[in-house]
Amino acid sequence: MNFVFISPHFPVRNYKWVEALRDHGIRVLGVGDGPYANLHDRLKKALTEYYYVPDMNSKDALIKAVDYFRSKYGQIDFIESDNEWWLESDAVLREWFNVSSGFFPADMTHIKAKSAMKEYFARGGAKTMRYILVNGPKDKEKAIEFRKAVGYPLFVKPNIGVGAASSYALHNDAEFDDFFTKELPETYIMEEYIEGYIVSFDGVCNSNSDVVFCTTDHFPTPIDKIVNGAQDVSYFNNPFDLPMSDIDAKAFEEVGRKVVKSFGIKKRFFHIEFFVLTKDKPGLAKKGEFVALECNMRPPGGNTPDLIDFGGSVSCYQIYADVIAYDENRQDMSLPKYYAWSVSRRREHQYVHSHEEIETKYRDNLCMVGEYPSVIATAMGDYFYFAKFKDLDDAKAFDKFVLEKVS
Repeated sequence: MNFVFISPHFPVRNYKWVEALRDHGIRVLGVGDGPYANLHDRLKKALTEYYYVPDMNSKDALIKAVDYFRSKYGQIDFIESDNEWWLESDAVLREWFNVSSGFFPADMTHIKAKSAMKEYFARGGAKTMRYILVNGPKDKEKAIEFRKAVGYPLFVKPNIGVGAASSYALHNDAEFDDFFTKELPETYIMEEYIEGYIVSFDGVCNSNSDVVFCTTDHFPTPIDKIVNGAQDVSYFNNPFDLPMSDIDAKAFEEVGRKVVKSFGIKKRFFHIEFFVLTKDKPGLAKKGEFVALECNMRPPGGNTPDLIDFGGSVSCYQIYADVIAYDENRQDMSLPKYYAWSVSRRREHQYVHSHEEIETKYRDNLCMVGEYPSVIATAMGDYFYFAKFKDLDDAKAFDKFVLEKVS
């Protein structure tokens, strides 16, 4: 089996996906814009071959790279990047080389446009926020009518985009008017605002869109406030086997599985985000209920796959490779489960407890400690601590200890 991995060098942890595929007897062929000499040593060992493409935005260069692999190794079975940025390139290459294992260009709208996702969420039984699309000053009158219907605040963000850097709330007429004083660089989606935070439904599904592994990640601090306000970051993985204090786990899993089916996701990792309301939103949902946000056809970002592993005592990398190779999950799912907690600090803040104090106090709980690369530090923080706990209150105490600041 030939698996072409687009951009296997970024993020760095991608070598773990490549290793898992290799361990399943799959030939992994890399295409990326990082010079071979700069690749992680483990990635070099796991790849069968690597093709350097200086400009990954060049369709012709990508086609040339994959065609080289096809001529040398035979028919290509999978073309994947596990990176939202390259989803469209992956689709173009699949269509060009007749690789039927993933999405084609015609599928891009419903998996990239936040507005188009709403129909598929609804088919899966998930509630969605009311919205309109705006393209600048010419749509102000339409937005005024929408504002009358849903009230302030309003939330605006690119309809197709990655991350939260251009996402923010409009709280009053002044902010609303300012938003419409300039031409927008792209189409924005304007939604009714809800008070809440993100809980994601993450996992892997087989070729029938049946979920073979799933878990949840909880993000108590809204991501737009983290990015736009440089706040500390803490979030946690909560396996379905453990009690959940913030949502109805049974209902959440049921809707999550139906949404995967609705989107037609096949043999891939998914990261589907929902808002859990912290305040009633008349006409939509009550406090504690969840509303669909967006569906990402990739694993969760940063080192979250590792956090999932610590929480579930599994390897989601191996589960993914199982699905690619055998179309099923062959891992032992009966091992102990934990609340796996991620806490990140920022360089600009002063904290009460030193790194050494944290390592001493939580030496039996810490699983992974490190520094995020600068390219994702805005969203994830600079230094991170991963730890696992059997008790949720102990996990919260860990969070408080690490993030306590000098007053």
